[in-house]
Amino acid sequence: MGVLVYRSLKCMKLLIKAGADVNGKGSYTSPLVIATEQGGYTNFVRLLLKAGADPNIPDDLGRLPVELSALNDCCEEVEMLFPLTSPIPGVPSWSIDGVISHAKLENAKPMEERHIARRKAMFKSQASRAFKLKEYDLASKFFCFGNRSCTRCNTLLKQKPL
Repeated sequence: MGVLVYRSLKCMKLLIKAGADVNGKGSYTSPLVIATEQGGYTNFVRLLLKAGADPNIPDDLGRLPVELSALNDCCEEVEMLFPLTSPIPGVPSWSIDGVISHAKLENAKPMEERHIARRKAMFKSQASRAFKLKEYDLASKFFCFGNRSCTRCNTLLKQKPL
């Protein structure tokens, strides 16, 4: 996941070549989920799909990568993911436009407190793990992801793209 946080396509290629699991087995989330959740990681999405990443693995809130790309207005990613994604229950029109509309409508609904708490706990755990490995910059970024309400972190994240 660190290669995604640091936006290192070269490192990701090397890890895949060395046999890294492109579905992130044993991780909290898949690399494809992370790439689509960030928005603008189209080259990473393309590489992960080419390497066999499963686009039907959801995030911790049950959203699929195609929905995350739609939320970030990454139409090229949606077009790549759509033919590889199983139809999503509740999407009335199984089409690219239907997925985009569905994702936007679902995102407009308020997030339940339990989902917020679970997501914060996941990022806190990832931050602790990175800290133990002396990956302080990565730990700091995971901590910031888990504390989106932190004004300082939001300012830093807006200034420096991940």
